[in-house]
Amino acid sequence: MTSERTELDAAETLHLATEIVAAFVSNNAVAADKLPALLQDVHDAVRALAKGGTASAGSQEPAINVKKSITPDYIICLEDGKKLKMLKRYLRTHYNLSPEDYRRKWGLPADYPMVAPNYAKRRSQFAKDIGLGTARLGTTRKAAPAKKSAKRRGRPASKAA
Repeated sequence: MTSERTELDAAETLHLATEIVAAFVSNNAVAADKLPALLQDVHDAVRALAKGGTASAGSQEPAINVKKSITPDYIICLEDGKKLKMLKRYLRTHYNLSPEDYRRKWGLPADYPMVAPNYAKRRSQFAKDIGLGTARLGTTRKAAPAKKSAKRRGRPASKAA
């Protein structure tokens, strides 16, 4: 009975591992020669979790060199190597990371940008063009020009003496 349960667990963990890897590969480019190692790592993690242990994530390395992750037109996510203009929302939706957590995880400085430099300049210029960020000259508004007397409309009133 115990060996049957062990075989079932092994088959189940293998099935779960293949499902996880299939989902990962459908959304990420993975070289064919890396698939067996990926499947083995995921299977080991699932098996460790099934036994009540914890899955070891190991020391994760960035997808790209930190110095090369900032370009004028986009920022490259260190988690998966995706090119983005704005990183903050992507990190929250895909990895549930705040910018502070992301910077801490990768050892980035506090001033590491979350937006591509050219995109930030373009948005800043747009905001200035529409008048945002300028202080009001006076605290009171100018009075609206006095309205001219309205023309009377309709049929003139009858002159009854």
